[in-house]
Amino acid sequence: MKKLGFLFPGQGSQYVGMGQSLYDEYSVARETFEEAEDALGFDLKMLCFTGSMDELTLTANAQPAILTVSIAAFRVLMQELKLAPSLVAGHSLGEFSALVSTGALAFSDAVKIVRQRGILMQEAVAPGTGAMLAVVGSHEREVDEVCQQASTAGVSVGIANYNSSEQLVISGHTPALEKAEEELNRRGIKTIRLKVGFPFHTNLMRSAAGKFRDELEKYDYGRFQWPVLSNVTATPYADRRYILSNLTSQMARPVQWHRSVQYMLNQGVNHFIEIGPKTVLRNLMAGITSTAHSFAFEHPSTLELLRNADIESKPDGLGLVTSCIAIAVSTQNRNWNNDEYEQGVVVPYKELQNLREQLITTGTEPTLEQMQQALDKLKSIFATKLTPTELRAERFEQIFSNTHTRELFPAFQVS
Repeated sequence: MKKLGFLFPGQGSQYVGMGQSLYDEYSVARETFEEAEDALGFDLKMLCFTGSMDELTLTANAQPAILTVSIAAFRVLMQELKLAPSLVAGHSLGEFSALVSTGALAFSDAVKIVRQRGILMQEAVAPGTGAMLAVVGSHEREVDEVCQQASTAGVSVGIANYNSSEQLVISGHTPALEKAEEELNRRGIKTIRLKVGFPFHTNLMRSAAGKFRDELEKYDYGRFQWPVLSNVTATPYADRRYILSNLTSQMARPVQWHRSVQYMLNQGVNHFIEIGPKTVLRNLMAGITSTAHSFAFEHPSTLELLRNADIESKPDGLGLVTSCIAIAVSTQNRNWNNDEYEQGVVVPYKELQNLREQLITTGTEPTLEQMQQALDKLKSIFATKLTPTELRAERFEQIFSNTHTRELFPAFQVS
């Protein structure tokens, strides 16, 4: 079965004119820009479509601009193709786009958050104090060794992005970075100075990270429609409670992009769509895997390619039954009445197991009625185990998202 992953780009993917083709053709894209402008209070369209590259590249401008273009593209994609990703990840700033896509963060809040994030990053160090450098074709251990040798008590440089097996990014004080750059070039290793005047994802951002947490605490966060990977851990968020800590840590810690994509591959994701400006993440895929299929969506012309690629997610009925079984086992019990537990948990659990074994033995997909029965049995288990209503809702949403079956049960009630 085809499993789909969404990828959202970070800072550095901006260019003048980005998002205009979507804006011109789709009302949902125009509404996205209007929503962003209402939240920010300035003309984002002009900045993205006809502004100067110098102005657009300023961190405080680039971050809300890239987020807006990414979400405009995401909304068009979801409107035109009925897709349901198994996993979603975003590179640095892109993690905010990923959280918006899953419903954990409201878009109007996100553009204000990343605008402030950019301001805090700019204020953390004086312009020119720090820089970033892409390193191509060297091993992590060698780059780390060079960075340590180039660092002193007063200035430092270190790995900021683990992008792929072929590309790392180092970041830090300009004198230390230049020393590392010189040594890497002496060893015949290719380097590319990035057009970023600040040392992102290093300890130099620690003061900004503390202030950023204060900003994050002003907002509310919702449930996840599908799993999102954290840049810090390279694993999915276990709960929305971790949003504040993960996004705070992300500012001053390396981006674990290579590990994040590898996690998705290990979970069976074999088709990826980069959603947003340029194709930076799609290009990085070549240094991570040679077997997965990757696409990029920013322009309306790409929709036909995606349709022809037949990557629309199909409902996984057996996966729904299997998920009901797994969640029934893993959900904490709060009811110690043995008779109630036997009737409300043990009996429906055995019936779920029997249904799954029957489907596997016969090699058939469950009918809509059988899938509804599986959901009802899980409801019984939740009710007997006295599972909180909010947790029930999260678990059912997880099932629908992972198995692409939400549209099969539009009137589904948690209890």
